[in-house]
Amino acid sequence: MKKRFSEQQIIAILKEGESGVPARELCRKHNISDATFCTWRKKYAGMEAQDVKRLKQLEEENNRLKAVVGRFSFEF
Repeated sequence: MKKRFSEQQIIAILKEGESGVPARELCRKHNISDATFCTWRKKYAGMEAQDVKRLKQLEEENNRLKAVVGRFSFEF
């Protein structure tokens, strides 16, 4: 699935919100829903671009490890 916004763009949008721009205005400006903005804020609040990159790496590693554990749990 192709994402419309990169992590850096999401961080930039959230920074705009932190600087005092109302959330509804940001949503209208960037053509996103209120729910999307709230989800982004919950997940990425206070992060910088390098933090988001590290978060993605950790999520990918966690998914790989879950797959390995799931594969071995059926063998016992």
